[in-house]
Amino acid sequence: MADADIQAVKKELAALRKTIRYHNNRYYNEDAPEISDYEYDQLMLRLKAIEKQYPELITKNSPTQVVGGTAKRTAGVLVKHDVPMLSLADVFSKQEIVDFVTDLQEQLDKPEFVVEEKIDGLSMALRYENGELVRAITRGDGIVQGEDVTANARVIDDVVPQLRDKLPYFEIRGEVYMEKTAFDKVNERQEMLGLKPFANPRNCAAGTLRQLDSRITKERHLSLFVFNLQTATGRTFATHTEAYEFMKAQGIKVIHGYQVCHTADEVWEAIQAIGENRGNLTYDIDGAVVKLNNLQDREKLGATAKVPRWAIAYKYPPEEKETVIRDIELSVGRTGRITPTAVFDPIRLCGTTVERATLHNQDFIDGLGVRIGDTVRVYKSGEIIPKVKEVVKEKRPEGTEPFFIGDTCPVCGAPAVREEGTSDIKCQNPNCPAQLENHILNFVSRNAMDIKGFGEAAVSSLIEEGYLHTIADIYHLAKHREALIEKGLIGKEKNTDKVLKAVEDSKANEPQRLLTGLGIAGIGRAAARELMLHFGSMDRLAVASEEEILAVPDMGEISAKAIHTFFADEGNRALLEDLRQSGVNFELEDTGIVDAKLAGKTLVITGTLPTLSRKDCAALIEAHGGKVAGSVSKKTSYLVAGEAAGSKLTKAQTLGIPVLSEDDLKNMLE
Repeated sequence: MADADIQAVKKELAALRKTIRYHNNRYYNEDAPEISDYEYDQLMLRLKAIEKQYPELITKNSPTQVVGGTAKRTAGVLVKHDVPMLSLADVFSKQEIVDFVTDLQEQLDKPEFVVEEKIDGLSMALRYENGELVRAITRGDGIVQGEDVTANARVIDDVVPQLRDKLPYFEIRGEVYMEKTAFDKVNERQEMLGLKPFANPRNCAAGTLRQLDSRITKERHLSLFVFNLQTATGRTFATHTEAYEFMKAQGIKVIHGYQVCHTADEVWEAIQAIGENRGNLTYDIDGAVVKLNNLQDREKLGATAKVPRWAIAYKYPPEEKETVIRDIELSVGRTGRITPTAVFDPIRLCGTTVERATLHNQDFIDGLGVRIGDTVRVYKSGEIIPKVKEVVKEKRPEGTEPFFIGDTCPVCGAPAVREEGTSDIKCQNPNCPAQLENHILNFVSRNAMDIKGFGEAAVSSLIEEGYLHTIADIYHLAKHREALIEKGLIGKEKNTDKVLKAVEDSKANEPQRLLTGLGIAGIGRAAARELMLHFGSMDRLAVASEEEILAVPDMGEISAKAIHTFFADEGNRALLEDLRQSGVNFELEDTGIVDAKLAGKTLVITGTLPTLSRKDCAALIEAHGGKVAGSVSKKTSYLVAGEAAGSKLTKAQTLGIPVLSEDDLKNMLE
């Protein structure tokens, strides 16, 4: 193979491994997967295929050679595994099942196979000494250690605290999961408290088991199925099913509906039966497990560094269901972009009920041929976000019509135009009420003018009552103080005066906050700061050419054009003059830079620092000439990490980026 070809293979391998490690961390450590199991499996299959073709390129730390997660200090101390908690090799076809069964039949004398559900949850081992539960441990890294979650395990109803037979030592492994009804109740409570709902039962169960307060664990009603005997002293077991019978006699809840099979056809039929029934279960499964029944045969076959040779997991295709589209709603975002959303008959997917899915834009609608009244197949991307996969055209009723977003804003009736070179259709009215509410919320947000007291309900009411037509009207609210108090639009007298004072105080903000609040596409807090440091005032920026704006560090052509276009618009110039007349600061009087010790450096902050808030830490970095970014990349100079640092720390370590504590940062700047 030519050097160029092998370099291309190495490059693809590096990219695949990096992507898989990222998704491993999101799944095992953050309990927040971004892609579906199916999409993840496709990445792993591609990696395995390349490594099979080029075995000389396999590395010890490749995702194919290690178990998924890492142990972290969340719910308790780290505990060493007595028996490794390995993952299973995944297969996706009948032929792979046949090959597995045939291979074991050739090696063993009339082997029996047990087929059972693969519960979608979090793996946990339970240790009993003299019949008493003494320790519960998560899978962690699967080989060396896991997290001690004993306190949380004790409040799970399915966890048996005492065995009827007092064996000297008995360790079992199970899957902690959440029933669909329990999950729905948790999310109802999350929404009632104004908290973010969990994406699916697996994420909720994993997060609940790992958190610190066992009272919360008890309230959320986790469940447990035991699926394996890890080790035992004081009694021997010949088969997996014999161990199950013993566990059931102890009151332990084992996987139900398991089936003993002797041929590949029987195994496949059992897998198909589980798949056909998965929609009727009260919990989620993500596959079926095929394992040897005889425990001595298991010992004989052993395991690789990552998976046992005596078991495999069959993964079903992504769950998808048919439903009927009853309507296509159009919404308008802060930038004026019109987004179509399909509203369909409710269906249950990946543990939650869904009845809406975005259709993105007119090109997406045209590509699928979606019409109101169509039957469509819906799935969840990353097992989180509902998406329309395709139209079942043979079920299309007569009389349906192609759907068009049209050329009129659905909120204000102004012209809507498709932007050149994009799929976006946008309302052309800058004062469109739909844009206005989001525009104002952005303007008063913490990263912009930081005017506290403006919630969504208050902003909506102020717009509806005619007090806000532009962001500049915020600075005219004091003229209507008595009416605002009388109507209670932002609270009673005390709260209204508090909000009006916050509005008045915001006039003195540095101009980069004002620039951030204007909502110019692509101009966030960091870019606004660089622009103000370069030009010194809103007025000088307003008359700058695109070429002059491009001279600002990290400024691209699209952003430069957006800024220039914004300030060239007559309506925007009138808006800025209104803000000026109200006394809003346009001049950068003090850069806030103490020295240039961090000049040219980009830092990322993660976790909880001992004394500094993230906002204060960012201000400290910027005061010494540094930049603060929101995500870790190859351009990151340092990561400032505190307690409970998550995926950013993992990524920084992978990329070899120096990690600083709060004290390290302060010492660097002294």
